[in-house]
Amino acid sequence: MHAEPVSLVETGIAALLFSLTFLFGGQIHPLKAITRDRRSLVSFGAGMSAAYVFVHLMPEMHGARGAFSESLSGHLPLKGMAVYFVALVGFLVVYGLEHLRAQLSAGEGEGAEAEESGRAYRLHIGGFAAYVGLVGYLLVRNLEETPVSTTLFAVAMVFHFLTVDHALREEHGAAYESRGRWLLAGMALLGWGAGALFALPVYVLALLVAFLSGAIIMNSAVMELPDSKDGRFLPFMLGGLIYGLILLPLG
Repeated sequence: MHAEPVSLVETGIAALLFSLTFLFGGQIHPLKAITRDRRSLVSFGAGMSAAYVFVHLMPEMHGARGAFSESLSGHLPLKGMAVYFVALVGFLVVYGLEHLRAQLSAGEGEGAEAEESGRAYRLHIGGFAAYVGLVGYLLVRNLEETPVSTTLFAVAMVFHFLTVDHALREEHGAAYESRGRWLLAGMALLGWGAGALFALPVYVLALLVAFLSGAIIMNSAVMELPDSKDGRFLPFMLGGLIYGLILLPLG
């Protein structure tokens, strides 16, 4: 059993927007009429992505649990809980990578040369490259394939990637500008292309959706911790509440 791809035109446009978000994220400020503080936009986007997970993806995981169980032949103990466990794994993997990156960064020198060649930088950009590629793939191959669900996913991820782009620009500066953003932009398109060409079984898709849910929650939290990232509480809360209310009647 495989999931059929959704419209390649719609998802292709979304993947292109993902790519452009990384290439020109430093110049994008869609809420400029409301606030000139770009960090508030980042916090608002982080709240949106968290709302998307709690209001849309978590209910979808209930369906993913059913799809996972039905697509596996034979009896597998606790297979109904595997989807939720993988969501926890996604959460912990992102936390573990962030913890390891911080440790490596503390032990490395400063400067542009050390930044570009350092293990902390490679781990950080490499982890996000895989993350962006997974989002691009699930843009095409997902369990809930409707124009509305695709649009909701794309909007939430564009704002989420603005948050990611801002954090990486602040963390890595010139190293991210010269190479990192190009890699992430390319991975968005590569993930979309892989989704258009290759189908995975439904039970694998269910696990990928669960993993991504946990990863988004952790990434949004990491980027909004006020002691390390100078987060904005009110925009984060508004982003979560407003997008949550938009998602609520749409199921």
